[in-house]
Amino acid sequence: MVSIDGLTVEFSAKKLFDNISFVINDNDKIALMGKNGAGKSTLMKIIAGAQSANQGKVNKSDAIVIGYLPQHLLTEDNCTVAEEAAKAYKDYFDLKNQLDQLNDEMTKRTDYESDGYMALIERATDIGERFYNLEEVNHDAEVEKALLGLGFKRADLTRPTSEFSGGWRMRIELAKILLQKPDLILLDEPTNHIDIESVIWLEDFLVNKANAVMVISHDRAFIDNITTRTIEITMGKIYDYKANYSHYLELRADRRANQLKAYKEQQKFIAEQERFVDRFKGTFSKTNQVSSVERMLEKLEIIEVDEVDTSSLRLRFPPAPRSGDYPVIVQDLSKQYDDHVVFQQANLTIERGEKVAFVGRNGEGKSTMIKAIMQEIEINGTCKIGHNINIGYFAQNQASLLDEALTVFQTVDEVAKGDIRTKVKNILGGFMFSGDDIDKKVSVLSGGEKTRLAMVKLLLEPINLLILDEPTNHLDLRSKDVLKDALKEFDGTLILVSHDRDFLKGLAKKVFEFKNKRVIEHFETIDDFLERNQAESMRALNL
Repeated sequence: MVSIDGLTVEFSAKKLFDNISFVINDNDKIALMGKNGAGKSTLMKIIAGAQSANQGKVNKSDAIVIGYLPQHLLTEDNCTVAEEAAKAYKDYFDLKNQLDQLNDEMTKRTDYESDGYMALIERATDIGERFYNLEEVNHDAEVEKALLGLGFKRADLTRPTSEFSGGWRMRIELAKILLQKPDLILLDEPTNHIDIESVIWLEDFLVNKANAVMVISHDRAFIDNITTRTIEITMGKIYDYKANYSHYLELRADRRANQLKAYKEQQKFIAEQERFVDRFKGTFSKTNQVSSVERMLEKLEIIEVDEVDTSSLRLRFPPAPRSGDYPVIVQDLSKQYDDHVVFQQANLTIERGEKVAFVGRNGEGKSTMIKAIMQEIEINGTCKIGHNINIGYFAQNQASLLDEALTVFQTVDEVAKGDIRTKVKNILGGFMFSGDDIDKKVSVLSGGEKTRLAMVKLLLEPINLLILDEPTNHLDLRSKDVLKDALKEFDGTLILVSHDRDFLKGLAKKVFEFKNKRVIEHFETIDDFLERNQAESMRALNL
């Protein structure tokens, strides 16, 4: 369907890709993997036609439709949510308008025998054939179904897009892509801004209704559930596996082990040949043999071993000071903005040492409850913070709150107090900021680097109530695993808001579900909650 032939991309004399080729077939579900900076987003942009390669090309027929969702995107602000999503059917409405205009013109003209009238008939016939060959659908119903599936409420569909955040606008763009039913859908981190139920809806769509799909994602459960093929970019080359992500990791480990074994054997062979040359060079009777070995060594292609990202996020929270038995007690709490009720008569109690998850669709009040606990908003009801509580808070937009004019070192040094200041460089090193990295301006850091830097600040003072609101956005899979391990060992109290199912699993022992203006307490692990609710969520979305 789409073939990538001999792509080469260079940046600053360094080759990002070197003559890579592969084919995307009908119904392929591909995970595009590789460490940060390997070139995943660049390759996707080239396939989408948004960027050019130095050499090589992407081959496809003109009839192939590609839908591309980049990481960062803003929707126009001149229409409602439904109107913006309906732009997916622009070709349909353009043809319909043209056909209506032509038919109207033909009814008004009387020069039936003229060349102009015959040309009008031919044009109307051509456009009519194209129009009536299009699939007949209820456009309004399809738009509504896609938007509701991606988390919008019916009342949202008539609201201006200008009232929505960038994450919600990205959902609108995603809805447009899905409604176009393209032959190939390219998605770059599509789950960063959508809740668990919307991720489940998207999974079902991509598996059961989409054609070919290529996705970049740090959501392990998402890519495992939707993909059957993994293309890895490493050291300018690609490796193609007919396997999902988890299976690919096993195959990759085997591949590298075989490479390492072959590399060591080759190095041993080279050393033996070099010893032979050193020993017999200048010996008349061995001249031909020595020359032959030297020529062979010059032509020998050295086996490459795939690079492994040995940097690691060595995260460990300081011991939590002992707090009271109940760090958070909420009683009959209600919150509304103007006429919009977020939740009402909410009650929750969190005991010392508990790890709890706040779950529910976006807009149901999870972040609002956290703001109430942080005493950042006015409320009706009671929200009591327990004795001797030190709160560490990571907000959804924590990374964006960093001062971009400061360096990495200055960002941490200005908030470090006392003896901890002597350990700033060590702490930064543990978060993969070392050498020249600590002198980088915050403004040039990637999203993942900013998230890691914001997380450093949580380690500067001992805390016993840790509140994390979507901490994994922009973190790669390895960083998320290390953060998860650190949270498991954290001996304080944890409140966690996340849409990442794989990250949540094994962490939360109690679940507070935010739904229909209520807060419902579930005495079960997040694993049990998600398993029980996945089927219910799918039925509720009419899938």
